[in-house]
Amino acid sequence: MSAIRIETFGCRLNLAESDAILREAERAGAEALSIVNSCAVTGEALRQARQAARRLKRERPFAKVVVAGCGAEIDAAAFAAMPEVDAVIGNREKRDGAALARIAAGAAPRVMIGAAAPALPLIPAIAEARTRAFVEIQNGCDHRCTFCVIPLARGPSRSLDPARIVADIQRLVASGVAEIVLTGVDITAYGLDAPGAPRLGGLVRHILAETPALKRLRLSSIDSVEVDADLERAIADEGRLMPHLHLSLQSGDDLILKRMKRRHSRADAVRFCEEARRRRPNIAFSADIIVGFPTESEAMFENSLRLVGDCGLARAHVFPFSPRPGTPAARMPQIPADIVRERAARLRAASDSAWAKRLSSHVGRAAPVLMERGGVGRLEDFTPVRVEEIAQGALCEAWIEASDGRELKGRVAPST
Repeated sequence: MSAIRIETFGCRLNLAESDAILREAERAGAEALSIVNSCAVTGEALRQARQAARRLKRERPFAKVVVAGCGAEIDAAAFAAMPEVDAVIGNREKRDGAALARIAAGAAPRVMIGAAAPALPLIPAIAEARTRAFVEIQNGCDHRCTFCVIPLARGPSRSLDPARIVADIQRLVASGVAEIVLTGVDITAYGLDAPGAPRLGGLVRHILAETPALKRLRLSSIDSVEVDADLERAIADEGRLMPHLHLSLQSGDDLILKRMKRRHSRADAVRFCEEARRRRPNIAFSADIIVGFPTESEAMFENSLRLVGDCGLARAHVFPFSPRPGTPAARMPQIPADIVRERAARLRAASDSAWAKRLSSHVGRAAPVLMERGGVGRLEDFTPVRVEEIAQGALCEAWIEASDGRELKGRVAPST
């Protein structure tokens, strides 16, 4: 067992980076490290990172505790002041195995936070225990949403070379990985910084054409207003591009969207979902929605609440607004915390109802399942299904028998 332990918070890019951190640290000979790969999206995410650092020091007093990533970039001084924390490192430094080895040896500064420079290349890990792998295609963000600190932590949008992306995916597929998830901070901005401005849709088609053995390709969170025409066509006609999209919607009210400095309207979001569903009838949508954004009235919140039905969301990821120091939204009139909590509970209830309905729609049907760990696999639309008799890594047809409101239960479908 590795002497290095990593706890990951936040986005799928952080998950991909944690695999690379572990591998690079082991290659460099680092030992006895407890790494918190942190997120800075909300104040709650920072609280969880602090809590994890304290717990890891209690559980592994022999190991140096390292806080890394976006939380470290945004709140380095606060983490460095914690007696449990031995080192605080940024998004660039956390990918540097030599830097991690110096920390383990006690030969590094307490704080290593570089400028907003491009991060070191991330080479996807080949993890034998997984059927899914995350591949970074882009990092950073050029937008300035009024609630968000991520551009400060990640820097400007930077796209990876498509040839390298394809090579990484081909290496993973050759090792037995059945499903690839394309990830980044703003993946629908892919290519806009590159010569000729190639787009995400073209990359998706290129990956599928060059990797015929890849069984499933997924996209992480997308900004629907940035979706290019080629990606729209790929959603419709590329069967190996999975019919699930996670949307960065944030609100269902036009004035709140404007105050957030988002780039879409409510009508844009609804129209995108309707059109995508017309092109791919079995597609499922999930979405990030913030409740309690400054100045949000009850009527404005109701617009977000109705977005679950109007967009046909299978699930909403609900974020109670958390003011981030230094952002414009932190200086706007805030909503009382009890109102924010109450609205978040109502939206979560609507999400739970939509999710139960989505699950029920699968019952009594056969569907392809890719098995993961613990007897649970995923349908093409990312719905979890428990099928105990199928081995991890197998892709087969399952008969969906029941739903418990959280996941499906199935069995191997009889062969015909």
